[in-house]
Amino acid sequence: MTNAQIIEQASQQAAKDGIIRYTGRTFQSKNANGEPVTIQEVEPVHTFAYWKSIGYSVKKGEKAKLSIMIWKHVEKERQLSEDEKKTMNEATKLLLTDGNPDSDTVKQESMFMKKAFFFTFDQVEKTDPEKEARIQAARKARKAS
Repeated sequence: MTNAQIIEQASQQAAKDGIIRYTGRTFQSKNANGEPVTIQEVEPVHTFAYWKSIGYSVKKGEKAKLSIMIWKHVEKERQLSEDEKKTMNEATKLLLTDGNPDSDTVKQESMFMKKAFFFTFDQVEKTDPEKEARIQAARKARKAS
């Protein structure tokens, strides 16, 4: 199941439980048997990072309405061991090092489930860009000293 499907399913359940609201709009879909069904749309939920990326901040004191286990994708680079270098054929090394035969680092990808916290629109407020710039400047100044 994709993250979008996981979030939609959790949101639908949360709306049934009265945690979040329905928007009043509906859409048509098909169930597992291919039969048409009408689904009520739920209010959008997003993570703190997503709200921030679109210019909103979570209001002070707000707690996440939903916590959902979603997939997290991570890419790391690691050094090849001497044994790996000796036993690995050239084609495998080229594949793992993105075509660079002289590289000793390979990219390692992994997926795991991570709990993410979601907020609704009524829990956020539009960020004042000037205030945000002052906050960021103050943080940079503290780190520099």
